[in-house]
Amino acid sequence: MMADPQVADGVIPEDLDAHRALRRKDLLGIEDLDPDEIRLILDTAEHFKEISRRAIKKVPTLRGKSVINLFFEPSTRTRTSFEIAAKRLSADTQSISASTSAVVKGETLIDTARNIEAMFPDLLVIRHAFPGAAKVLADTCSAGVINAGDGAHEHPTQALLDALTIRDHKGDFDGLRVVIFGDIAHSRVVRSSIHCLRKLGAEVVLAAPPTFLPKGIEQMGVEVHHRLEPALEGADVVMALRVQLERGGKLSFPSTQEYFRLFGLNRERLALAKEDAIVMHPGPMNRGVEIASDVADGPSSVILDQVSNGVAVRMAVLYLLAGSGAAKHVETAA
Repeated sequence: MMADPQVADGVIPEDLDAHRALRRKDLLGIEDLDPDEIRLILDTAEHFKEISRRAIKKVPTLRGKSVINLFFEPSTRTRTSFEIAAKRLSADTQSISASTSAVVKGETLIDTARNIEAMFPDLLVIRHAFPGAAKVLADTCSAGVINAGDGAHEHPTQALLDALTIRDHKGDFDGLRVVIFGDIAHSRVVRSSIHCLRKLGAEVVLAAPPTFLPKGIEQMGVEVHHRLEPALEGADVVMALRVQLERGGKLSFPSTQEYFRLFGLNRERLALAKEDAIVMHPGPMNRGVEIASDVADGPSSVILDQVSNGVAVRMAVLYLLAGSGAAKHVETAA
């Protein structure tokens, strides 16, 4: 059993490295993780929550390590929480956006990565519009790579922080009915969440208009509905997804008012779920489109808990990859 990192001087014990590590160089998606690895990240994040409640929110765990954030798409929560997570672990951080990088001059992603790696970073965190961009980076670089969202493919740390939030409020995943509704087609969150929740034992239910449902999504082992009401019946967790107008979502319905009338989460629809159901949203929210303000701000909402847990989860991922030196050692097994 691992020693608790909460100690009098605020330092996480050095022998923690011997007990905890992800035996992989990169975190590219949830699909590749086994349930024990997911639980390891969640358990580690649970310990790191305490640091964020201290008067001095910093430990020297990753002192001397460097983390570079490469964000080629806009981000508030993910980018900020990765920056805060690295700084709370005392890592050196540098953030690069597309508008301030050589990409605007025509440099390729691989050339950008190779030039950055020549500066010997320990971890690269990347968000990119194209699915597989994180994998390209991981195959190119010896530094560890963390996928902060690649197109409509995966967003692993979002799924992990959502799982931590669910565990905080529900205790366990076995038998939980988790409803995810909205713009399924354009969401990278939903793919990671399906993999994560099903591996932990939850039942995943999707609800969306036909124009927002990818063909063959049922093959991921989920229940699918074209109306929200039947999906919500008996739900323990209700997660709204943003309509991604920038990815073509605006072409899938006549107007935002019509979408909310037919598919928005209001108090009447939420009443179909269990009385103690929690409401989640990965953000940013379109109030009055996929969710009503009185639901987003209501007693069932745990949306701000998700944001808080995002820092702890990203601290855990950074620690488990870089803190134990795992970012420099890749398993040789296929």
